[in-house]
Amino acid sequence: MHTLKRYFLTGLLILVPLGITFWVMAALVGIMDQTLLLLPPTWRPDYWMGIHVPGLGVILAGVLVLLTGLLTANLIGQRMLEFWEGMLNRIPVVKSIYGSVKQVSDSLLSGNGMAFKKVLLVRYPHPEAWSLAFQTNTPDEVTTQLPEDHVAVFIPTTPSPVNGFYFYVQRDAVIELDMSVDAALKAIVSMGMVTPLQKPASANYAGD
Repeated sequence: MHTLKRYFLTGLLILVPLGITFWVMAALVGIMDQTLLLLPPTWRPDYWMGIHVPGLGVILAGVLVLLTGLLTANLIGQRMLEFWEGMLNRIPVVKSIYGSVKQVSDSLLSGNGMAFKKVLLVRYPHPEAWSLAFQTNTPDEVTTQLPEDHVAVFIPTTPSPVNGFYFYVQRDAVIELDMSVDAALKAIVSMGMVTPLQKPASANYAGD
């Protein structure tokens, strides 16, 4: 029984990550295949091939992204983009959703340093506990209102780091870690089962 149990667990350790990976990829491919609906029915691959081939929408999605970037790279395209953004910003609910999503995507994709800056340890959810957090940006208005030097931190939840809590804490109350954002995210998603290799460098208080 011991041997069978070990074999079963080994099989799970191999198949579960593969299964989740294939499931996520299949979901993404399915979403991108929806771009084929933008084509006239007689232009779709299903029509002239006679069969449905999953994944062809990925090609069309990539072409659409490239064309969008190409069109907005010149002055005329930028003017058109400004016009459509102005239209969206006049619609109350759409304005809030579009503005928030655009700010997040700009931070993550533009490479201008406005995404997660550092990995920190903060005392949460009570003074005797520590949680992994990411340093983000502190709005100027908040900086002027707080009496001491504070940093903005995002504390993600596990195993889904897309949710979490956003706080302002005193700079000398956090510990700055010598850990990459990618390594911290892996530790959070895996609930601590996947951790980075030990480094000789030690963590320091951000206020030091």
